[in-house]
Amino acid sequence: MPSNPPPQTTPPVIEKQDERIQRVPFWKKALSRPELGALAGTVLVLAFFIVSARGTGMFTPAGIVNFLEVSAQLGIIATAAALLMIGGEFDLSIGSMIGLSGILIAIPAVEYGWPLWAAMLLAFACAALVGWINGNLVNRTGLPSFIVTLGFLFILRGMAIGISRLLTGRTQIGGIHNHIPGDWFAALFSGEVATGLFSWMAEQGWIATNFANNPVVTGIPVSIVWWLGLTAVATWVLLCTPYGNWIFASGGDANAARNSGVPVHRVKISLFMFTALSATVFACLQVMDTGSADTIRGLLKELEAIIAVVIGGALLTGGYGSAIGAALGALIFGLVQMGIFYTGVNTDWFQVFLGAMLLVAVLFNNFMRKKAMEAR
Repeated sequence: MPSNPPPQTTPPVIEKQDERIQRVPFWKKALSRPELGALAGTVLVLAFFIVSARGTGMFTPAGIVNFLEVSAQLGIIATAAALLMIGGEFDLSIGSMIGLSGILIAIPAVEYGWPLWAAMLLAFACAALVGWINGNLVNRTGLPSFIVTLGFLFILRGMAIGISRLLTGRTQIGGIHNHIPGDWFAALFSGEVATGLFSWMAEQGWIATNFANNPVVTGIPVSIVWWLGLTAVATWVLLCTPYGNWIFASGGDANAARNSGVPVHRVKISLFMFTALSATVFACLQVMDTGSADTIRGLLKELEAIIAVVIGGALLTGGYGSAIGAALGALIFGLVQMGIFYTGVNTDWFQVFLGAMLLVAVLFNNFMRKKAMEAR
């Protein structure tokens, strides 16, 4: 009798897991982060100066505060520049806005007796107006933001010089320190925080004291607080809010974003206003610290901010970057600037280092992005 054929078995169906819920390895996530290159650069620069600047005082409490304060001043405008560049635009008028804002604060306060809070509010209002004009010109004319803000670079610098000479006959205005005591708004941009903590640390012997038994570092400069605060807020906006998604979408593909309901014009106008306002924050801190204003202040700061953002991993074409990366770029800038000072290297070579860092950062970021794409 013929044997019965063996029962046919159906091979088990292996369901492919949806890629949207697949667990992504940590190293792949790290490769996709824009600030990875800046983090690696920060570690390398720190290691270099820990070795080369050993014994110079660079990494004493006073030295750390010095390079953090330099980084903070750049980091404030770099944070705003990062958001704008992620949104696909540039603002070359940041440096000139710093100079004009300083003049708008100093002249009303010193020459006309305005309270500092009123003079600073005037500077902030003018900055918001300039940012609004920049954004509208870019949106309505279709001109590249590079061209529009390049024009305002000269307009604002010329206005600072012209207004200062017209009203005072000079380009430097001093005497701001006389107006700071008792002004509630000026207190936000001057002095230090955590002074009691540093006094207590000196009593415990954790930080050095001077001949008068006062701590060599009396507190954290308020500029560092502004830097960290703005970086934290910008990071939260980019990663945790719909507005952050709109910024990335506007810089990645403005037409697709507009067709998806993103208010691209309003987003870009608000980003231009933010860069102008951040420049005014920088000016307020600078004026309160030095007690004076100068029409030449902020020269080339727009380029330094762009360098910090690029070192931080942002794309010049928009749609990619982070505020943390910009903060790390500013930190590298401060480390190099003060490291050259502490190690005794001729400061004439600083711009050589700056340009080299920019090229290395761009090459490294391109390499890491290619690796990230291959790993997907």
